[in-house]
Amino acid sequence: MKIKPAIGPAALLIAAATGWPAANAQDSSAVRGMAATCTFCHGTDGRSAGVTPSLAGVDKSYLAQQMKDYKAGKRPGTIMHQLAKGYTDAQIEQIAAYFAAQKR
Repeated sequence: MKIKPAIGPAALLIAAATGWPAANAQDSSAVRGMAATCTFCHGTDGRSAGVTPSLAGVDKSYLAQQMKDYKAGKRPGTIMHQLAKGYTDAQIEQIAAYFAAQKR
C-alpha cells in the first residue's frame, strides 16, 4: 500500500517561496513528520528520557544554529552531521520552531 504525503514537495517549495507564516508551517503535518525523525534519540516531541538532550522548549534560534553547525561540519557528532545534511536551512528553521513550541 502506497501512502501519499499530506503535503507534497511542490507545496513546500511554494510555501517557502511565498513566505508561508511559520505558525502554519509549525502545525503542518510535513513539519511534524520531519520532527518525528528525531524521536528515536530525542524522544516524542523532543522530550528525551535518556542521555540525549531534550529539544522540547529549547530556543528556536539556538536549535537552528546547532543543526546548521552540524550540517556545515562545524560541530562534531556521531550521526547528527549526516542527518542535518538532509535538510534545507528552511526546513531546519521549521523543525527548530516546532521543537521550541513544545512544552518541556
